Amino acid sequence: MTTSRSVRGLAALAAGALLWGLSAGPAAADSDREAQWVLKNYGMAERVWPTSQGEGVIVAVIDTGVDANHPDLVGQVLPGLDLTNAGTDGRVDSKGHGTAMASDIAAHGHGSNAGVMGLAPKAKILPVRIDLGGEGEVVAGNDMAVGKAIRFAVDHGAKVINMSFDGGSSLDPGYRESIEYAIQKDVVLVAGSGNSANFPTGYPANFPGVVVVSGITESGDMWPKSTVGPVVTLAAPAENIHNADLNNRYGTGNGTSDSAAFVSGIAALVRSKYPNLSAGQVINRMTKSAVQPDGKGPFPNDKYGYGIVSPAGSLAANPAVDNGPKENPLLNRPEPGKAPTGGAADPAKTPAAGGADSPQASSDSGSSSGMLMAVGGGVLGVLVIVLIVVLARRSKKGGNGGGPGGSGGPGAPGGPGYGQQPPPGYGQQQPPVGYPQQQYPPQQPPAGGNPYQR
Repeated sequence: MTTSRSVRGLAALAAGALLWGLSAGPAAADSDREAQWVLKNYGMAERVWPTSQGEGVIVAVIDTGVDANHPDLVGQVLPGLDLTNAGTDGRVDSKGHGTAMASDIAAHGHGSNAGVMGLAPKAKILPVRIDLGGEGEVVAGNDMAVGKAIRFAVDHGAKVINMSFDGGSSLDPGYRESIEYAIQKDVVLVAGSGNSANFPTGYPANFPGVVVVSGITESGDMWPKSTVGPVVTLAAPAENIHNADLNNRYGTGNGTSDSAAFVSGIAALVRSKYPNLSAGQVINRMTKSAVQPDGKGPFPNDKYGYGIVSPAGSLAANPAVDNGPKENPLLNRPEPGKAPTGGAADPAKTPAAGGADSPQASSDSGSSSGMLMAVGGGVLGVLVIVLIVVLARRSKKGGNGGGPGGSGGPGAPGGPGYGQQPPPGYGQQQPPVGYPQQQYPPQQPPAGGNPYQR
């Protein structure tokens, strides 16, 4: 997930233009807390931290590693895993991105009022280091590492997994199965939507069950570079985010990487306050308490999802949600470029998709066998039907081949599947099947008020 950062202090390592565009400049350490507008807008000290600070919750940060020696993270970072063959335990960061995300989540500052604070300053960070490129993308050939990273996090106690990166092949069964494994183990998975407004969302955001976060500005408007789309679940701050960096320094950056990290921190607050709630109920709390700014709806929509995530609202009493369904409500969300799962002719369950493109595919061997039998027994009939449909379409369109990806297609260039037509009815995000309606009254802040508080 790309992030543009302006770092104060020593000259930083060179990296991709969108991920870490760096410049040096001095500043006093005690100004770092003042630069964290997110804490002020959310009223963390007054409205949130008296209720929960994330105690007892482990948040995995799958990223470039985490600098455990930063003064604002000392004592917060557990031994983790390094999948880059560097021989560390994840508590080393040569690029700074993972350290920044960890500080968004669980930094505790230092001294009386110096340094930066995360939204869940008593949560623990489990660092899992993977090989990310200069723009936050998974380096080619490292898809398997992502799956291993997710499984390691689940097996080592993480109740929330932050994935502020983009990439990896959705056809890699290890990647997809690790997402399903985490969901089965009651883990909240969070990913940023992306920093390319003109491109569709990618993976891991597109996997059903993942909380997908778009980026907004301090005023509550959509951050101009934020990727949007029907998988967006919530919106969170993405502009001028001040956080920890390498060499005991601090930086300011932009990106939905930070948006995802803030939602991961809020999920940790909820899991600490309500340890008996399932991951699905935690997600329900965040979506149903989201602030819905006037003039940005109707909600849910492709930009804000269910609204701007609210830490105070997520922690507020809500018996209707707490006594409601325990299942992850986002599992019913269609995967972009794939037909909804569950039908006998579901293309997501064909051998071409590796048999693992639905949340149930890895364990539902009976359904898979039935599917293969149906295909084998009815192949002749299917071919006849396909031929008839093709001829009919050519007759209507004059044989010009005007399908997805053509001159009138909605797809954007840049990778496999970008030119594919989404499933029917997929242009507007709808509440998942069985998803309870909003239990709070309409959460529109007063005119001219703080868009981050209801």
